[in-house]
Amino acid sequence: MSEIKNIQPTEVWGIFDQMLQIPRPSNHEDAIQAWAVKFGKDLGLETIHDEAGNVIIKKPATPGMENRKTVVLQGHLDMVPQKNSDKEHDFTKDPIEAFIDGDWVTAKGTTLGADNGIGSSAAMAVLASKTIKHGPVEVLLTATEETGMDGANGLKAGLLDADILINTDSEDEGELYVGCAGGEDANITFTYTEEEVPVGFTALKLSVTGLKGGHSGMDIILGRGNSIKAFFRILNAAEGLGVRLASIDGGSLRNAIPREAFGVVLVEEAKAADFVAMVDEVADQIKAELAATEPDMAIAVEEAEMPETLIDAKTQKNITAAVVACPNGVIRMSDSMPGLVETSTNLAIFKSDAGAKTIEGACLMRSSVDTAKTELASRLKAVFELAGGTVTFSGAYPGWKPNMESPILKTMQGVYNNKWGKVPKIMAIHAGLECGILAQNYPHWDMISFGPTIRFPHSPDEKVNVETVAKFWEFLVLTLESIPEK
Repeated sequence: MSEIKNIQPTEVWGIFDQMLQIPRPSNHEDAIQAWAVKFGKDLGLETIHDEAGNVIIKKPATPGMENRKTVVLQGHLDMVPQKNSDKEHDFTKDPIEAFIDGDWVTAKGTTLGADNGIGSSAAMAVLASKTIKHGPVEVLLTATEETGMDGANGLKAGLLDADILINTDSEDEGELYVGCAGGEDANITFTYTEEEVPVGFTALKLSVTGLKGGHSGMDIILGRGNSIKAFFRILNAAEGLGVRLASIDGGSLRNAIPREAFGVVLVEEAKAADFVAMVDEVADQIKAELAATEPDMAIAVEEAEMPETLIDAKTQKNITAAVVACPNGVIRMSDSMPGLVETSTNLAIFKSDAGAKTIEGACLMRSSVDTAKTELASRLKAVFELAGGTVTFSGAYPGWKPNMESPILKTMQGVYNNKWGKVPKIMAIHAGLECGILAQNYPHWDMISFGPTIRFPHSPDEKVNVETVAKFWEFLVLTLESIPEK
């Protein structure tokens, strides 16, 4: 990992290199939180580890800067655990195998964790620095952001003294973010009865692989394929062949576009060749439709071990129809901000559980318009309940309404223009940032978000641009030097 920690600026990359060694998938964050607590205490700084798992570290102002407004630098410690199916990796035990690939840093077959490891590393580098001039600084490293924003939701009022929040979880250098979408999970459950395997059938494994996946907020606009939708499109096309479903395993995380789906199906031995030909035909259609966005998509059929039972025919028919009908992807673009997705949904997970005799699904809905999100939720509920499933909603979080008169926005625009000769773009993001949640207990905060350029987060293709990390760091340092007086 020495090649990573030696990248400039070493203050940031050295800390990120340490993070790469510590497993930190969402809900397995004890080790990374303990490391962050030790980091603060070793510097002799006031360090708080709260009940929600957040780590707060406070650093006094440098000499002559005591009268500046207090800034909280905020990031999250957890990462999304996604890997290619042929990669042996245990995210709860194994370090991330990062490497330099030209102008980028990426990982071998897994997510990198630059989301939000680079931003959090920069915040911690400020704490460790003996040369940066800054007013009072607080660093807030939140817990379990990727699977429910638990840390942000659990942060209590009064723990922080800041006037300004600078979030480091954006992913395009040269852009300042002043708003984000809200989100909510739809949880889908079907129960089924088991049926005996009929005589004269053969078992086959149907696989949809090779999709790019990605962040269901950042990358939903790219029109990438959804492995679950593709799987059930094939199953729907095979209805006339009497194909039966034994199991389905598609997707893994609610905020990642599903890259793979696998299922065991049964077909009469006499019709097996027709089924394989039909799969090839539909696969060619899907690949042609997604040729520009999914060049590595693969759909395959192979022999499988005979299952003990099948999902009953009625439930199979219902879930197939529901998944085919389920809204997915971009629902509406913003009328007020060109190029911004207003409303979307990601059909993220669909898995059968033979022990419980259930099929569980999950969608993550996002919208910057609360009423549009509510309407989308009603559509999802109608689709799956008409098919005999149950739908519940959880994990709702608010959006962050833009403030175009934000003082920190004006400050950072001026800093950037003075250094690089242009004004950064003012943006809102379709992904969920923690700012809207944090504002519930700290409504007086003046908030902004920025970061280096990260591509394909929440997928094994995740990478961060080296040059933009250096620029992001310099921008952060100059901003801290320019924070106005209280």
